[in-house]
Amino acid sequence: MNAHVRPADPKKLIKGATGDWEIVIGLEIHAQVTSNAKLFSGSSTAFGGEPNAHVSLVDAAMPGMLPVINEECVRQAVRTGLGLNAQINKRSVFDRKNYFYPDLPQGYQISQYKHPVVGEGEIAVDLSPTEQISVGIERLHLEQDAGKSMHDQHPTMSFVDLNRSGVALMEIVSKPDLRSADEAKAYVSKLRTILRYIGSCDGDMEKGNLRADVNVSVRKPGAPFGTRCEIKNVNSIRFIGQAIEVEARRQIGILEDGGTIDQETRLYDPGKGETRSLRSKEEAHDYRYFPDPDLLPLEFDDAFIAELKAHLPELPDAKKARFIAQYGLSPYDASVLVAEREQADYFEAVAKGRDGKAAANWVINELFGRLNKEGKDVSASPVSAAQLGGLVDLIGEGVISGKIAKDLFEILWTEGGDPREIVEARGMKQVTDTGAIEKAVDEIIAANPDKVEQVKAKPTMLGWFVGQAMKASGGKANPQALNEILKKKLGIE
Repeated sequence: MNAHVRPADPKKLIKGATGDWEIVIGLEIHAQVTSNAKLFSGSSTAFGGEPNAHVSLVDAAMPGMLPVINEECVRQAVRTGLGLNAQINKRSVFDRKNYFYPDLPQGYQISQYKHPVVGEGEIAVDLSPTEQISVGIERLHLEQDAGKSMHDQHPTMSFVDLNRSGVALMEIVSKPDLRSADEAKAYVSKLRTILRYIGSCDGDMEKGNLRADVNVSVRKPGAPFGTRCEIKNVNSIRFIGQAIEVEARRQIGILEDGGTIDQETRLYDPGKGETRSLRSKEEAHDYRYFPDPDLLPLEFDDAFIAELKAHLPELPDAKKARFIAQYGLSPYDASVLVAEREQADYFEAVAKGRDGKAAANWVINELFGRLNKEGKDVSASPVSAAQLGGLVDLIGEGVISGKIAKDLFEILWTEGGDPREIVEARGMKQVTDTGAIEKAVDEIIAANPDKVEQVKAKPTMLGWFVGQAMKASGGKANPQALNEILKKKLGIE
């Protein structure tokens, strides 16, 4: 979809003093590639080592050291390209991007410029159960990360940690297809989900394994693109949304005052809720790109790509469509379940051979609700899929009611055990013996003649009788049987 063609959505426009403004957003996501070694050296990529503990002579740019490509990183980039429905370029070239920075020991970054490994693609992003947008991918290229300058270790000096130097990154560049902070947040969430399914990046934003450069410009609806500013290294989805809102309002304010926007690189300060200028934006020629003379072009054949494609896991969109078709789920429930691969696997283990909707209901509302409350991941759930499946079976068989099931869930969560054995041992079965229920109902009717008169005039009062009978049975009366008996005895149709 061409970014210029998408009509302005009135709901997403920002009101200014001189009328409505439209935000135009493009994102460059830097995703750290999941691999044991760096892009061009055998050093470890493990997080959290002592400063400069994972640094080879190549990473430190010692004279005469030559880079050697890590094949697994290339495979991860191609897998990701396939997951983004993108063109895989069978020939790609590594370039040197020249700039001086203390944590860039070579004085250049090995990246890809004119010939990236992955070309154009697109991903579908759900904004709500009824609204979906398609976001174009411009390219995905491989590059090495820089080191890290540390300014808080000494009163007068900055230190440099090169553990990250040379770690493989995929830079995934979107087209300027996004039109609001919410769209940008949904896009990053979806992209992160795809990367995690494929296993090419763990998406851990706290560790800096996924970070975004956010390009923001504003324009009057239908006008040409405005001048964009790039907000560097935003490291949480929430901050991406905030940075976009703040930067758009800053630009609108300047334009409405008759000023112009300077193309520049800015930083977002979440504490102050503002963006501030970092440097004027360099153009590509400022970096003096040229092909890296130490690295041959990457060349693949169709068989290499086909082999990687054959072993891709089922991706979120395909899984969501299958969940809707196979288990009769709503699109909303299906998208909640496929947001993380572990969640989807857990649900399938519960749903197998059972009522899919009932399984989804328990997984999403009870289990995810409780996990969220306790800040736990599905992998750390005290209730296994087999236990939850057993609970769903007991409801389906009419052994326990929904209310008893909630008590049973609590026991499974805190104490564990086999659901069927717990119900048996603790006498939690619901009473389906109509004789016992009839006896309880007769006693309530005999004790409350005034209520019996009222219910005939006002059938909605039946709920009162249901409550009393439930109380009498300790919450174990089968609700359907109870309702039928009450209606018959009270003469209500």
